Amino acid sequence: MIKINLNKARQIAHEKRRAARAEEFAPLDIKATIPSEATTAEAARAAVRTKYGVLQDQMDAATTVEELKELLP
Repeated sequence: MIKINLNKARQIAHEKRRAARAEEFAPLDIKATIPSEATTAEAARAAVRTKYGVLQDQMDAATTVEELKELLP
């Protein structure tokens, strides 16, 4: 029988979450440096932070590997 380490699975899930977040941030980071688009870009960045903050909390609360798999971005 294969035993899965939930803590290690969480670490892997968080790495995937961080990578997805960075991918969404990349175009917004560029727009944030353009004065005419900075306000809109910062609002979008705040939405991304909130989205992935909620996802992080859900991953931390997951009690099974299956729950973590369902949460992966």
